[in-house]
Amino acid sequence: MKLELCQKSRKSHVLETIISIFFILGSLVSTLAGASTEYQAINCRKHSAVLTDFGGVGDGKTSNTKAFKAAIAELSQYASDGGAQLIVPPGRWLTGSFNLSSHFTLFLHKDAVLLASQDEAEWPAFPPLPSYGVGRDEHAGRFSSLIFGTHLTDVVVTGNNGTIDGQGAVWWDKFHQKKLKLTRPYLIEFLYSDQVQISNLTLINSPSWNVHPTYCSNVLIQWLTILAPVDSPNTDGINPDSSSNVRIEDSFVVSGDDCIAVKSGWDEYGIKFGRPTQHLVIRRFTCISPDSATIALGSEMSGGIQDVRAEDITALGTQSGVRIKTAVGRGAYVKDIFVRRMTLKTMKYAFWMTGSYGSHPDTGYDPKALPEIKRISYKDIVAENVTYSARLEGIENDPFTGICISNVNISLTQKPMELQWNCTDIQGVSSKVTPQPCSALPEKSIECPFPEDRLPIDDVKLQTCSASG
Repeated sequence: MKLELCQKSRKSHVLETIISIFFILGSLVSTLAGASTEYQAINCRKHSAVLTDFGGVGDGKTSNTKAFKAAIAELSQYASDGGAQLIVPPGRWLTGSFNLSSHFTLFLHKDAVLLASQDEAEWPAFPPLPSYGVGRDEHAGRFSSLIFGTHLTDVVVTGNNGTIDGQGAVWWDKFHQKKLKLTRPYLIEFLYSDQVQISNLTLINSPSWNVHPTYCSNVLIQWLTILAPVDSPNTDGINPDSSSNVRIEDSFVVSGDDCIAVKSGWDEYGIKFGRPTQHLVIRRFTCISPDSATIALGSEMSGGIQDVRAEDITALGTQSGVRIKTAVGRGAYVKDIFVRRMTLKTMKYAFWMTGSYGSHPDTGYDPKALPEIKRISYKDIVAENVTYSARLEGIENDPFTGICISNVNISLTQKPMELQWNCTDIQGVSSKVTPQPCSALPEKSIECPFPEDRLPIDDVKLQTCSASG
C-alpha cells in the first residue's frame, strides 16, 4: 500500500521516516492480531453473509452500493435473533454511502479495501446536524458519511486490519477551489446510537473527518490506524461529539488536522441542543499532525465538555499537545479535564489554550454567552525540542481557572521563543515544572489530580471475531 502522505516533499525526511515506521508497526500489530482468521471462519454473530452473496464485485471499478444496501436490508431481519454480520472478503470494493442496522457487525477481511466513490450521486444529502445549525463546509447541509447509522443499538465495524480508503483528493480539491455544494462526507459516523464499537481497521484519505460518533453513548474505539496527508484539509482522526461514555485506545493517527477533536455543538445551536461530551477516556494514543493538536477540546463545545481522562499519549512532530479552543459566543463549559503521562517530541507548543477561536456558524450567536473553563489538570509530561512551552490565553473578564500543571520537563529547540510562557486571563498553580511557568501559575507543593475510579465504559469488552474451527 502506498503511503500517500509521504509524497509531500516540503515535509522533512525525518517526519516521513517516523510516519513510515509507525505505519509499518501499526499494520504488523493489527495483522498479527488477526492473521490466523480467514473470512470463511469468522464467528461474530448468529447469522452471517458475504458481500458476494448479494452481487458484490471487488474489482475496484464496479459500484457495490446496491450490494451493500441489499445485504444489510436482508441481514437486518435477524436483529432480534442473535444479530448478523456482513463479511467483506478480499478485493477492492467501490461503494457510496450505506447505512448499518442494529445488532450488526460489518467485518473487513485483512485484504479487503473499501473504496469510497467519487461520484456525488452516491452520497445522499442530509440537513445540518441540529447542534451545529449549518454545514461545516457549506451552510446548506452535508453529504451522508460512507458508513452511517442512526438510532442504532449494538453496532460493530471491525476486521483484521482491513482498509477503508476515502479517496479524498477529489474532495480536498473541491474544498480548496470552493466548488463544494454541501459539507464533505466522513468515513464512519453514527448518530443517536448506543453500544458502538469501531476497531482493528486502517482508514486512509478521508474526504474530511474520519470517525464521528455523535449523540451516542457507550462507544469503544480501539486499534485504529488513521492516515491522511499532513496538509489535507480537516482530516480529523476521531471526533467524539455530544457523546457520553466513550473510550479511545491503542490507536495511531497522522492527520492534516486534530488527531482527536472533542466537540459538542456550535454556538447558539449547541447551547439549545444542550448535549455534552462527557466521561471520555483516551489511552495509549499516538499522533502526528504538524499543524494541529494531539487532542483538541473544541472549538465547537457549546453543549459542554466534562470529565475527560487522557493518559499515555505520544505526539511526534505535532503543533500542540492538548489544546483547549473556545470563544465568546460558545457558552457552556470545558471542565474536569485530566491528562497524565504525555511524551511530546518536536512540538511548537507543549500547552495551548485559546479563548479567541473566532469562527461562528452565523451572526446569531450571543456575545454574552461566555464559556466556563475550569479544573484543567496536567501531570507527568516530558517534552523535547519544543519552540514555545505554553500559550495560555483566556477571555477578558472570563478567566480560565483551576489550571494545575505538575511534574513537567520541557527541553527547548535550538531557536526557542524568547517568552516561553505567555499567560493572559488564566489562574492556577504549578509544581516542579521546567522552564519556570508564568506568574499566573505560582509554584506550590502539590501533585495535580487524576481520577483513579473506573468509569462504566472501562468495563466494556471489545467484541472480537473468533475462528469457528
